[in-house]
Amino acid sequence: MFIVSLTYIRPLSEVDAVLDAHVSWLKQGYLDGLFLASGRKVPRDGGVIMARASSREALERVLADDPFARAGVARYDVIEFTPSMTAAGLEQLVESGPAR
Repeated sequence: MFIVSLTYIRPLSEVDAVLDAHVSWLKQGYLDGLFLASGRKVPRDGGVIMARASSREALERVLADDPFARAGVARYDVIEFTPSMTAAGLEQLVESGPAR
C-alpha cells in the first residue's frame, strides 16, 4: 500500500490548466484498481492518493504518466506501508505477509 503526497511546484493557474487531464488520469487509475482514495490537500497546495500497486516501481511508472508530472507542476513523495489495522468497513485494506 502506498500514500502519494503531491506538492504543487508551479502556480495554481498552471495546475488548473492540466486539472481536467489529471482527473481523467485518476479515473483510469480507479478503473485499473490501482487507486483507493484521492483528494486535494487543505490548503490547496497539492493532493494525496492512496494506492495499491504490485511494487513501488510499478506505481512510479504510473505516476510518471500523470499530466501533472508531464507538465512539471507537481512533486511526488511516495510512502510505502503495510496496513495492519483499519476502521470497520475497511478490513479489505489489511495486508498479511511481507510488504510487497
